[in-house]
Amino acid sequence: MAATFTPRTIADAIPRSANRTTRIATEVATVIGFTLLTALLAQVRLHLGFTPVPITGQTLGVLLAGTALGWSLGALSQGLYWVLGIVMPFPWFAGDKTGSSIHAGWKVATGPTAGYLAGFVVAAAVVGYLAEREQDRDLATSLPAMLFGTAIIYAFGVAWLAHSLGIPVANGQTNAISLGLTPFIVGDSIKVLIAGGAAPLAWKFVTRAKPRA
Repeated sequence: MAATFTPRTIADAIPRSANRTTRIATEVATVIGFTLLTALLAQVRLHLGFTPVPITGQTLGVLLAGTALGWSLGALSQGLYWVLGIVMPFPWFAGDKTGSSIHAGWKVATGPTAGYLAGFVVAAAVVGYLAEREQDRDLATSLPAMLFGTAIIYAFGVAWLAHSLGIPVANGQTNAISLGLTPFIVGDSIKVLIAGGAAPLAWKFVTRAKPRA
């Protein structure tokens, strides 16, 4: 009797070749695809005058990468996003206003917003871990998973922002939470809803696919 293939992540539902080299090439392509998606969403940005942290669409790419690829490939896609941003000779990161040199990318990659980039890697891994345990297949569990991933990004981002700028995390008139969290709650809530709703919807299409031997 032929065994039924059960995908652990959305990416697993992509038809796979019996050839190992082709399978690896497919995985590489999906990782790079989500790296580029994050970079593309980073171009949807609005720089605020009072904080070095811009409003951006890239966190949506992080959540989608985790839920679609799983913990290891999801984290890899965001690690690749971080590394490539250092060497790209054009604006890549959301905080990069010039992108005229490698120095510009390095400045963003290690500057006040570097904590968010680290958070992207960890958040993609955590969301991917939860996805592999079927937490992204139902809206009731998918939304909390995406919210948890977003909270991780905030935790890393706010902590490093406080350290980089030499300001308190929460105390005083100027603090890292007021600069790096509060202005983005509404926008990130929308992204949580989009990602949290997209994953169960994608699984509906996956479950309609014919089982593979």
